[in-house]
Amino acid sequence: MAIDDPVRAADTRTETEQEAAEAARTGRPSTWSALRPLLLRLHFYAGLLIAPLLLIAATSGLLYALSFQAEKIIYSHELEVPVGDRALPLSEQVEAARKANPDGTVTAVWPSAEDGATTRVLMADPDVEEGKSLAVFVDPYTAEVRGRLPSYGSSGALPLRTWLDELHRDLHLGDLGRNYSELAASWLWVVALGGLLLWLGRRRSATRRLFVPERGPKSRRRTLSWHGTVGLWSVAGLLILSATGLTWSKYAGENIDAVRGQLGGATPTVSASIGGDTGASEHEGHGGGHHTPAPKGPDVGIDKAVEAARAVGVDGQLSVVLPSEGKGYVVKETDATFPVHLDSAAIDPADGKVMDTLRFADYPLLAQLTRFGIDAHMGVFLGLFNQLALAALALALILLIVWGYRMWWLRRPTKERTFGVGRPVARGAWRKIPVTALLPLAAVTALIGWFIPMLGVSLLVFLAGDIALGLVARARAKA
Repeated sequence: MAIDDPVRAADTRTETEQEAAEAARTGRPSTWSALRPLLLRLHFYAGLLIAPLLLIAATSGLLYALSFQAEKIIYSHELEVPVGDRALPLSEQVEAARKANPDGTVTAVWPSAEDGATTRVLMADPDVEEGKSLAVFVDPYTAEVRGRLPSYGSSGALPLRTWLDELHRDLHLGDLGRNYSELAASWLWVVALGGLLLWLGRRRSATRRLFVPERGPKSRRRTLSWHGTVGLWSVAGLLILSATGLTWSKYAGENIDAVRGQLGGATPTVSASIGGDTGASEHEGHGGGHHTPAPKGPDVGIDKAVEAARAVGVDGQLSVVLPSEGKGYVVKETDATFPVHLDSAAIDPADGKVMDTLRFADYPLLAQLTRFGIDAHMGVFLGLFNQLALAALALALILLIVWGYRMWWLRRPTKERTFGVGRPVARGAWRKIPVTALLPLAAVTALIGWFIPMLGVSLLVFLAGDIALGLVARARAKA
């Protein structure tokens, strides 16, 4: 490789070369010096090939994090009303929504949670696509209908946030598009942990360089310093995003749910069956549901049901699921902002008695942690702070990818090929790893690849491609 600039020449001298020289002096390489080239090659290929998917996920995630505040502005007419003297009964508000949309069937009601906020009446509507509800916004003081919008998920995402959420999740391509997000989440933790180990294992003159980026003229060294320090500060958040993102994935998500069930960490649900059967599980994430016919018989009404739930401590920001055939009212707290209020109660529609209660404090620890992680990923766990943290993490990931590609570009030869790009670390790094470390590493890799199928399959594709390129290069060298 020809280098004209002495600064770039110093930048291109790798840690591997330094460690090889030290191994020659001492007579034997350290375990880290043997593992580092393999880890560096994996980080290089993963960053090079998976980075475009991560860039899409980070950009759409950044827009999603900002959409919470944007919704308050765009849909202010539907969400906000002048504060009145007295709120009307919920039954009157629901009746106003029914009159405004007679073709819909009311499935749930979100009472006004604070002064000046509208009540949201959710309906199953033939004109709304499957998995979503039609939200009718009602002034709680006058029963005036303020508007109708499609609503999605347990967080009540409106059209803007729903569109960005689907872009982030599947690129609006349905099940086929979900493979992109699962592949990105499967590799994000690998790239993050690999980069962390490489950054911590570098030789540096001062510990300060570990946490603070270097200044000076533009060079690959300075870019690497920014890449490493920003990655160090954001690695914990990236790992959380990767883990929580995998819980929604198709293939790895099934394995995660199975492990949670075996460990007793499944999320419990309140039993709303009038006959005493176990209640069906409720989807806590992004999706919607369907509605079964309303029961026939006496009904105390939604106001009495909410009053009964509040009598047992289920109060505050609420969601009221209306009774269906064989089921009673389900009144749930929905305040996911820490400290969370997620208790729920099931009410018998015949007499208004409480059939069952479920306290969030009684959730298994693993179920609580799962809920915290999912809500943090969705930007609702800590409110505005959570959304700003998500935006900062997404921006950090975008910068890390840009800096990574810049370093790749700066490693290109400057004379042999004008438009060349940086070369990867030399092949054969695995041969230098001691057998006592190589065999356990291979076993762990195979286990992880089985548990996270998209990671395992893509890793095999990388290896096959790398082997093919090596054979081609060897044939050309012989020729």
